[in-house]
Amino acid sequence: MSETPACRPPSLLQALLPLLALIALLGLSVFLFGDGASSGPNQIALLLCACLAGIIGWRNGLPWKEIEQAMVSGVTLATQAIFILLAVGALIGTWILCGTVPTMIHYGIQLMDPGWFYAATCFVCALVALTIGSSWTVAGTLGVALMGVAHGLGLSPAITAGAVISGAYFGDKLSPLSDTTNLAPATAGSELFAHVRNMTWTTLPSIALALLGFALLGLGTHPPADASAFGDLPGVLAREFRLGSHLLLPLLLVFGLAVARVPAFPTILIGALTGAVFAVLFQPHATIALAGDEALPRFWALLAGVWKALSDGYQARTGIEAVDTLLSRGGMSSMLNTIWLIMCAMAFGAVMERAGLLERIIRGALRVAKSTGALIAATLGTAIGTNVLASDQYMSIVLTGRIFRSEYERRGLHPLNLSRALEDAGTLTSPLVPWNTCGAYMAATLGVATLDYLPYALFNLINPLIAAVFAYTGFRILHLAPEAQLRHRH
Repeated sequence: MSETPACRPPSLLQALLPLLALIALLGLSVFLFGDGASSGPNQIALLLCACLAGIIGWRNGLPWKEIEQAMVSGVTLATQAIFILLAVGALIGTWILCGTVPTMIHYGIQLMDPGWFYAATCFVCALVALTIGSSWTVAGTLGVALMGVAHGLGLSPAITAGAVISGAYFGDKLSPLSDTTNLAPATAGSELFAHVRNMTWTTLPSIALALLGFALLGLGTHPPADASAFGDLPGVLAREFRLGSHLLLPLLLVFGLAVARVPAFPTILIGALTGAVFAVLFQPHATIALAGDEALPRFWALLAGVWKALSDGYQARTGIEAVDTLLSRGGMSSMLNTIWLIMCAMAFGAVMERAGLLERIIRGALRVAKSTGALIAATLGTAIGTNVLASDQYMSIVLTGRIFRSEYERRGLHPLNLSRALEDAGTLTSPLVPWNTCGAYMAATLGVATLDYLPYALFNLINPLIAAVFAYTGFRILHLAPEAQLRHRH
């Protein structure tokens, strides 16, 4: 966030103007377009506000070339997320075609009790994410299947998505394999495993309350009358696909690669390609049908079918509209609208940062944080606000940590307090913002709008509140020993 000498620092009004404009435009977008707001109107709002922030920076002496470079750099930060999104789209397409997702749905419907489904979904996703350290991988594989099970049982997709995200982010937050779990202590200046241990004080009560909430939501749950729209879903799946436990091998392969710490993009892409091979081996008739050209020789038809699943996803033709809607998903092309949203959001956040507007807002919050509780609460609020404004959880963690670290040291507070606050708010609220990379990813992957699942992402909502309570009561707030304070100051 270095500024050229000629740049004037922005006023608070200048810093708030793009934010207020964004709130107004997003509200107008939802009013005019409803559920279609995220398919273009929201992107326009973000890009216009990025231009407004750029104009303010230019008026304050920032060269326009640097503003353009900031936008390019901001989009570059999202490149990894964009490639993962494309790989997940391909994976969903081939895993439906090869029968992996239908097999998981088939077994899930037979094994899951609707009354405990939401709690079980959260618990299973938490365990797997704790093992592999990736909320995105869990949502893109296990989460997709659990959404299908929910549809088959006639349960709420929004609550199911909230349970998937709650469990996935619990495991991601506490796993030493997670990138954010490593990033937060590195930014704050604390040690990794001490950071993980310290997080359990806010994280374990939060997941316990979330599991209780999901259990209560599931009490007395019975499939509604309109669940018959799916017909005999297990029977339909068994008729359309050759099901079997061997089709779970792509899932085990992806989880194995994740545990081995293979990066997310190649892991998910390998899973997608494995699904393509399994489709040719175990679902040749479905693969040839997807190709849609009866004149093609068998080999070329199989190749065209898996290629189409990778690019455009699977198109079901069961004759049952609800089942066709459930299974017609995936493909890289299905992620392009989400990628558009992420690019516009990252451009907005990058210009806000480069023009000094984001730091001006944060510095204002820091000045009013007189007590320890207020300082930690300001940290939580800043991380949440940065998720909204900068649209990326990594930027939320790094920017917030960078600005608050010296203040924690000055007040003799242990860096573990800061690193825990960064995760309690920065990591966990990222999937609750529709234009954040995490929120856009979860909505596209699970097929539920961010604002629809937001009230049911119980763990992600509860954890920041518990962190704030701990801050104001002083419970588990660690202080540096006097000699350590001297070392940090020098």
